[in-house]
Amino acid sequence: MLAASASAVATTYPVTLTDFDGQKITLAKEPQRIVVQDGRDILALALLDRADPFQRVVAWNNLLKKSDGHTWQLMLGKWPQAEHITDMGFSDKGEVNLESVIAQRPDLMIAQLRSKPSLTQTGVLAKLKQLNIPVLFIDTFKNPVKDAPASVTLLGEALNREQEAQQYTDFYQQHYQAIQDKVRTVSPKPRIFIEAKAGLAGLESCCFTHGHVGWGSMVEAVGATNIGSELLPGATGEVSLEKVIAMKPDAYIVSGSQWASKNNAAVPFGYGVTQQQVDVAFNKMKQRPGFAQLQPVKEGHFYGVYHNFYNHPWNIVGIEYLAKFIYPQPFAQLDPANSWHEIVTRFTTIPEGQGVLGSAAPQK
Repeated sequence: MLAASASAVATTYPVTLTDFDGQKITLAKEPQRIVVQDGRDILALALLDRADPFQRVVAWNNLLKKSDGHTWQLMLGKWPQAEHITDMGFSDKGEVNLESVIAQRPDLMIAQLRSKPSLTQTGVLAKLKQLNIPVLFIDTFKNPVKDAPASVTLLGEALNREQEAQQYTDFYQQHYQAIQDKVRTVSPKPRIFIEAKAGLAGLESCCFTHGHVGWGSMVEAVGATNIGSELLPGATGEVSLEKVIAMKPDAYIVSGSQWASKNNAAVPFGYGVTQQQVDVAFNKMKQRPGFAQLQPVKEGHFYGVYHNFYNHPWNIVGIEYLAKFIYPQPFAQLDPANSWHEIVTRFTTIPEGQGVLGSAAPQK
């Protein structure tokens, strides 16, 4: 799925595509009025409709505003008309205000595969099918390493942006292969615990993690053992700190962002933060009850990364941070922040901000 096609050509309509739900979707003509169920996928559209990623969007769930306000403000500064696009105002679970969607007369909905159960239960899929509005499922969460670039390819085919899609997926493949070449022979595999959204509900709560999806899948993609995959019966869930300590992780990684929550004590990764702010948050996290007993915290193998990479078309940057954290010596020269810079400047026209996307915790 990661391999690029030999040549990128313009899409000829009508075109029939197979989406990540396995359904065949026929598009009679190039879509011009799109609904984006998960607003973070505007960053996939930014790789394709580079002059204006909002140009086709008539309704969306603006999740960037909630989870990454600085990126939203940068985009809004360049494309102020985006503020007037209908915002359905829901979470990433699949809720959709059907009336607001239909009123915009869309010719396509782009939806995350993880949202299908909710879209089915609420009758949204049945109603859109009745109105002959196709729903194209993509995936950047369930199988993020394989499906994120393949989703960009699929969107490129759907939106007549195959050349732009291939430019990005070639970059993705080159960077991912460089990691694989170094980790393939590592034995034994490092054991990693990644606490997703660490500190979002305050420093007392611990420890939410991912199994074979999202962050868990990305840990496994760099050749490490994800402890969450061993402990969880489902895709995501809570694990006690005592259990984590008993599992003896080689490294402990937290994901954080600047969530608009009064209890948020997460490490504030993203644009608009300094290394000093990141270090202060790390040091507060070290003071959590029982946290000092963790061997990786004692030994300086405590790291953090921007949370949204777990469900992001640019997740190759998050994968590079994981590789650098888990294998510090082999990847001493790896510069994930530069990979982010390259994506922003080569493959989009989004204004670039200043901030911190990943870091080791301060030693003292």
